[in-house]
Amino acid sequence: MDITDTITPNSEQLNAEDLLVGPRTYTVTGVEEGTADQPVFIHLSEVPGRTYRPAKTMRRVLIACWGTEASNYVGRRMTLFNDQTVMWAGKPVGGIRIAALSHIDEAKEINLTVTRGKRALFVVQPLTDTVDTSGRDWLAELELAGDDRDAVEALGFAAKAAHAQPAVLTVIRSRYLELAGGVS
Repeated sequence: MDITDTITPNSEQLNAEDLLVGPRTYTVTGVEEGTADQPVFIHLSEVPGRTYRPAKTMRRVLIACWGTEASNYVGRRMTLFNDQTVMWAGKPVGGIRIAALSHIDEAKEINLTVTRGKRALFVVQPLTDTVDTSGRDWLAELELAGDDRDAVEALGFAAKAAHAQPAVLTVIRSRYLELAGGVS
């Protein structure tokens, strides 16, 4: 028995906690104007009655990758993940990040403001239907690589060649960038 659905929050929106079990891919069925605090509601076919309400940083990613006309997003797919490093009031609380998007041909690197005066490179992978059959636990291997930048880089190349999930590639790339120059 898979008990994943039993931990779904009672909410009208997708929450970071929904992604604790790992990244998930969703199909956009509609986009509508939201509230002043959350101005964009993205409807997803896999979670009827609930919406993804992207934070400003993720709205910037969507615009950089898909353009400004939200009606064009319908039918496109996105892989979302819970990024435990997302900060709120100076503390890591976790938040929803985009790992991959359909309708892009190659990885997109977007330099975004993360805090006042600090920018970071954010990488979005192209969403493909290719499946990783390697059986490797990429995130466990990333943890074993520790602070060895060369090992993390090699792991990234291996994961890409094996068609690892886009969210996994994003996490490995972010760790490499962090080790390479203090950018996450």
